[in-house]
Amino acid sequence: MRDLRSLLVPALTVVLAAGLAACDPVDGAERADHAATPRPVLTRAVAFEPRVAERSFVGVIRPRVESDLGFRVTGKVARRLVSVGDVVTAGEALATLDEVDLKLQAEQAEAERSAAAASLAQTEADFRRGTTLSKQGWTTAATVDRQRAAAEEARGRLARAERALSLARNATSYAVLEADADGVVTATSVEPGQVVAAGQAAIRLARTAEKEAAVSIPETLLERVRTAKAEVSLWSSAGRRYEAVLRELSPAADAATRTYLARFSMPSAGAEVQLGMTATVTLADKGEDRVMRLPLTALFNQGEGASVWTVGEGGKLTPKPVTVASYEAKDVLVSSGLAEGDRVVTLGVQKLDAKAPVRAVDALAF
Repeated sequence: MRDLRSLLVPALTVVLAAGLAACDPVDGAERADHAATPRPVLTRAVAFEPRVAERSFVGVIRPRVESDLGFRVTGKVARRLVSVGDVVTAGEALATLDEVDLKLQAEQAEAERSAAAASLAQTEADFRRGTTLSKQGWTTAATVDRQRAAAEEARGRLARAERALSLARNATSYAVLEADADGVVTATSVEPGQVVAAGQAAIRLARTAEKEAAVSIPETLLERVRTAKAEVSLWSSAGRRYEAVLRELSPAADAATRTYLARFSMPSAGAEVQLGMTATVTLADKGEDRVMRLPLTALFNQGEGASVWTVGEGGKLTPKPVTVASYEAKDVLVSSGLAEGDRVVTLGVQKLDAKAPVRAVDALAF
């Protein structure tokens, strides 16, 4: 048995050596092919942003001026010419009153003016005759004085009658309620046949010349909203932003929500910005430092400080040292070391080698 064992060991050694020699070239080729295959890595393009995160609030597009229009005289509504949502222009008729009584008042004022004019003509003629007779000695000075006073009184009655006629004519014109500016009808509170008082709200008109976004601001951001730069975007066209300026901030909080109403004017708003649209008001601090926000998994340190991997053309990896501004729960804020648009590896950075090619995969696609 000892002789048989001494013969088998050298034979097995030769067989194994031959097998390994035959396998080594194949395994080496496989390893070379595996090393040449680009390794997929998750990347993200970096961009500068304010160090303090922007705050957004949902609001509604409102008109800066929205007024209740009413008739300036009392009367019965004859017609309502507009409905809610109608677009009107300045001077367009919105509603009319029954003009019968108003026309009668105008005719009465006209008759009173004619009577006052006739009375003035008579008293002035008497005064002229009295003056002539007084010079000839046929009448007394007292009579002339009375005639002069009667003429002055008649002249005053004529002036009052003329003004009354003007008021009556104005009242007749007030029977037509007209729009005082271009706008949109947002409410109607009268119907034909209804008797309305002077000044009673009849039509609510929202002017379209100036538009603004109304939002509710929490108490913790009151100071920031006064100094921050504001922009407005619409849900209907989220890609476009409009410059906004804080016009009004309520001095008192809403009793139910404990928030403060803020109104931001939109000087560049056009016809595409319609009243009632849902808007987003974004606040960003002016002059704030700008940083790049990266996930903590993108950072590594090989003894030379904080660095990240960037992927260039052809899948080439390049380590770049960066300056860290601060750390957050899941992110790191980088102040320098990268350029706008660099693609940074965000996962598995400790296992990468600058000599091995990679294939960039956009992390935002997942």
